[in-house]
Amino acid sequence: MLADKKGVEIVGAIVGRPENAKKDLGEHLGIRKLNVITSNNPKEVFDNVKADVVIIATDSYVKNVFPQIKLAAEHGVNVITIAEEMSYPYGVEPELSAEIDKIAKENNVTILGTGVNPGFVLDTLIIVLSAGCRNVKKIKASRINDLSPFGTTVMKTQGVGTTLEEFKKGLKNETIVGHIGFKQSIPMVAKALGIEIDKVVETREPIISNTHRETPYVTVEPGMVAGCKHIGYGMKGDEAVITLEHPQQIHPELEDVKTGDYIWIEGDPNLNLSIKPETPGGIGTIAMAVNMIPQVINSKPGLVTMYDLPLPHAIMGDFRDYIIK
Repeated sequence: MLADKKGVEIVGAIVGRPENAKKDLGEHLGIRKLNVITSNNPKEVFDNVKADVVIIATDSYVKNVFPQIKLAAEHGVNVITIAEEMSYPYGVEPELSAEIDKIAKENNVTILGTGVNPGFVLDTLIIVLSAGCRNVKKIKASRINDLSPFGTTVMKTQGVGTTLEEFKKGLKNETIVGHIGFKQSIPMVAKALGIEIDKVVETREPIISNTHRETPYVTVEPGMVAGCKHIGYGMKGDEAVITLEHPQQIHPELEDVKTGDYIWIEGDPNLNLSIKPETPGGIGTIAMAVNMIPQVINSKPGLVTMYDLPLPHAIMGDFRDYIIK
């Protein structure tokens, strides 16, 4: 996407696997020669190139991307990361969040976590839709999506291809986590709207298949787990004021399950939004990360979230035209 955008120059590419280093980035991606050589030495890249922003797409957790964020920030480079926990890291990693904010301000850079979800469907879209309400009482949203395009890591964390007993065991030892993001999206929505919540409660249940399902990475027979139904509740006392549902499975169409993104706001007035089929996860994440580049460069220094920045939108013109000089 970056290679096709006007006003964007790719000056460095850092890869995790040594076998992918020392290759032309474009040839590595299978597009065209870009005259940028991949490296698995991050410090060397930052020492030798001048960049306005780096996109970090390596991990889901704050503690794992922190060293990469720190390295970029200390070289004066703004950061956009698709690490899910970074979309609103304060609840899960308060000390690290404060440290990241401090490093960002000391180096005059901005750091943002975003993606399709968290970052868009189950938080930013809800926040924007609520602008049409005089009052909001409760929020419910659901993202029903197809896991089939994803690889081995996602299949394992969602428990796809396991037996029921293996799924239960995976929940206990935390190798099966379902969706990473409810502890980010729910507090973000609550803070943006001024809704008080006491805690976030989560439930995870296996989606048992009645049919044979198969992807290049996993095979599921009848009786095995095809996905995970994960629900997050933003609780005020005994009442759920924000409910986010995210049932994910491979080939949902084989059991007549239609994908989509849905938002229901109970308030004055009631507002409902439906996107059918679902916003594609891979493309949506790519687009959010790239389209937020001008907002991040223009922002004041520090650790920010999606609701701190101007509205996200597609950029079809020259990216340089959106940068405040």
